[in-house]
Amino acid sequence: MTAHTSLAPLSIEILPHYCYDGRPYLYSCRHFLGRSLITKSKFTPLLDQIKKPADLRCLEESALNQLSTELRNELIEVVSKTGGHLGAGLGVVELTVALHYVFNTPKDLLVWDVGHQAYPHKILTGRRDKMSTLRKSGGLYGFTKRSESAYDPFGAAHSSTSISATLGMAVARDLDGKDHNVVAVIGDGAMSAGMAYEAMNNAGHLGNRLIVILNDNDMSIAPPVGAMSAYLSRLISSKSYRSLRHIATQVAMKFPRPLAKGFRRAEEYARGMITGGTLFEELGFYYVGPIDGHNIEHLLPVLRNVRDARSGGPVLVHVVTRKGNGYPPAEKATDKFHGVGSFNVITGDQPKKASNAPSYTSVFANSLINEAKLDPKIVAVTAAMPSGTGIDKFSEIFPSRTFDVGIAEQHAVTFAAGMATQGYKPFVAIYSTFLQRAYDQVVHDVAIQSLPVRFAIDRAGLVGADGPTHAGSYDITYLSALPNFCVMAASDEAELVDMVATAVEINDRPAAIRYPRGEGVGSAIPDKGAPLPIGKGVILRQGSHLAILSLGACLKECLIATEDLAMHGWNATVANARFAKPLDEDLVAKLASTHEVLITVEEGAIGGFASHVSHFLATNGLIEKGLKLRPMILPDRFIPHGSPEAMYKNAGLSASHIVKTALLALDQPADHIIGGPA
Repeated sequence: MTAHTSLAPLSIEILPHYCYDGRPYLYSCRHFLGRSLITKSKFTPLLDQIKKPADLRCLEESALNQLSTELRNELIEVVSKTGGHLGAGLGVVELTVALHYVFNTPKDLLVWDVGHQAYPHKILTGRRDKMSTLRKSGGLYGFTKRSESAYDPFGAAHSSTSISATLGMAVARDLDGKDHNVVAVIGDGAMSAGMAYEAMNNAGHLGNRLIVILNDNDMSIAPPVGAMSAYLSRLISSKSYRSLRHIATQVAMKFPRPLAKGFRRAEEYARGMITGGTLFEELGFYYVGPIDGHNIEHLLPVLRNVRDARSGGPVLVHVVTRKGNGYPPAEKATDKFHGVGSFNVITGDQPKKASNAPSYTSVFANSLINEAKLDPKIVAVTAAMPSGTGIDKFSEIFPSRTFDVGIAEQHAVTFAAGMATQGYKPFVAIYSTFLQRAYDQVVHDVAIQSLPVRFAIDRAGLVGADGPTHAGSYDITYLSALPNFCVMAASDEAELVDMVATAVEINDRPAAIRYPRGEGVGSAIPDKGAPLPIGKGVILRQGSHLAILSLGACLKECLIATEDLAMHGWNATVANARFAKPLDEDLVAKLASTHEVLITVEEGAIGGFASHVSHFLATNGLIEKGLKLRPMILPDRFIPHGSPEAMYKNAGLSASHIVKTALLALDQPADHIIGGPA
C-alpha cells in the first residue's frame, strides 16, 4: 500500500475489533502528518459503488457484512469531524443495510424514529458526499427531513412519532389501492413514550398492513439472542407458519366459543413465553423476535417474510442491537457516545474547548443541589434527559429524590403535579422544545389547579446545530398565556442561581425558569441564591433618549448595542425585565413615559413578552402619548440549523440589529449598520 505522492511512507495503525456476533473485522486509521493520503476506494470499495439503495440491492448477500463494516467506519470518520449523534447510528448499521436491501425504497416508505438513528441511512441514500456538512449552516440536517431527500418520507426529530405517522401512510396507501410497504423503525428509547402505544393500539384496531421494527438497543425488553431465537423468528414470520396459524384459528372457531377463545390464548401465550411478545400481541400486532440486529444472516429472511406477507394486519419485528456497537470508545462510554462533538478516532477523546464560564445547565444543577441540601421536599424530575439537563448531578447526591420517567413528558408533568399536591417541591427539568409535548398537562393538571410545580426550561431560544425542531422558541408565549403562572428568564448565570432560589419559595402557583444552552457570560456566581421580588425588573443603565427592555439572555446583546448607540450620540436606558409574567407594570410605565422610543427584546416567538408589554401600554393609554414601540422577537418563520450566533443573526436579534432598530425609530440614518430591519 503506497501513498499517491512522493512523500515519506504512510504510517498505518490497525485496530482489531469484533462485531456483536463475534466476527472479527479491522478498522483502519490512516494518518500521515495528520492527513489522510489514500483515496476512499482503497478502504471502501463496496460503499463507493452505492450511490442509492438500488445499487445496494445489486450486491450479493455475501458482500453485505463487508459493506456494513465500511459503512460503520465511514460513519465514525464523518462524525469524528462534524460531531453529532453517533451511538445510535453505530447500532443500526447492519439493520440499515438489511432494510434497504430487502425493501424497495423510496417506493417502500421507511421512517426512522428517533431521526438521529438515520446517519447510516443518509450515507446510503445519496447524501454521502454531503455528510461533511452535517448539522452545519446550509448543510445536512441532523435528523430526517422531507425536503432533504425522497428517502425521508417523514421528519422525525422528536421521538415516538413513527408508528402514528406510518399508520397514517398505510391507511392512505390502502385508500388509494396501492400495495407498497410502510416501515417504521422505532428505538433508542422511543418506545418509552405513551404515544407509541396509543398508535399501536389504533393500528391493531384498524388492521392495516404495517411493519414496525423495534430497535431495542438498551436491552430493556429482551436480552441478546442467538441462533435458536433467529430460527424461531424466521419460522413464525414465514408464510407457511402464518397460513397454518390462520387455518388452525379458523378450525378452532368451529368449536364452542369458550374452547375457541382458549385455543387462541394458548397459542398467543405459548409464542409469548418463547419470544416475549405477548404485550404486542395484545395490542393487535403479530410479533416476531427477538433477533440479533447485528447479524445480517438473521435479519434478511425475517425481513423478507414480513415484506411478502400481504395480509394479516400490522407486524412488529423485535430487533436487539447495541448502542455504539463496533467502536470501542462508544461501547465503553456510559451514554454510548449518544451525542458528541468532534473527537479523536483512535482514542475517542473529545477535545474540550477552553471555557471562561460554566454552562447554564451546570449552574442550574449545582444551584438545585444546594437548595435541596436545605430543603428535603425538593425533588427532581426529567424525561430521559438526565445528563442534558444536569439532573444526573442531582441524582449523584439525591438518588431517591430523582426521577427519570423516560421519554414521557406528559407523564413527567402530571407525576410532578401529584407530588406537589402532597407538599413536595418538584423541579421538572426539561428542554423547552420537549415541554411543548406536555402542554395539555401544564394547562390542565398544573395551571388550573395552581399547583407549585417548578419548570426548569433548558435550551431556551435558538440552539444551533439541532435546528428548528429543538429550538426553544415558544415557551414564553405558551406559558405566559396561562393565568397565575410565574415565568422567569435568566439574563446570566448569577441570575439563574437567584431564580432557582425564587422558585423554591413559590408555593402558591406554578413557576418556570428559562435559560439558554451553552456557557454563561462570566458573571460571578453567588454561593447562595437570593429570592427575587416576584414580577419586578431592574434598570441597569440610565439614559434619556430611548429605552431597551430585555428579557432573558439577550441582555448581553442589548448592552453591546447601548455602547454602539452611545458612539452615535444616543443615550439608552437598559432594563432587565427578569419576569415575563407577572409583568412589572410600574417599570414598563416608567420607561414608556420617560423615553421617546421603547424597544423590547426577547429570544422568543410572537405572542410572548412583547405582546404583554404592548397590551399593557395600549390598555393604559400610554402609546397615544407619542411613544414609539418596537418589539424585537424571533421572526415568524423557522430558523435553519447553524451556529447559535449565525441563527440569531438570521433572526435579526444581534446587537447590530438592535442598534439599527433604535436609529430607525429615532428617524436617524441606519444604512451603515449591518443587519437589522429594512
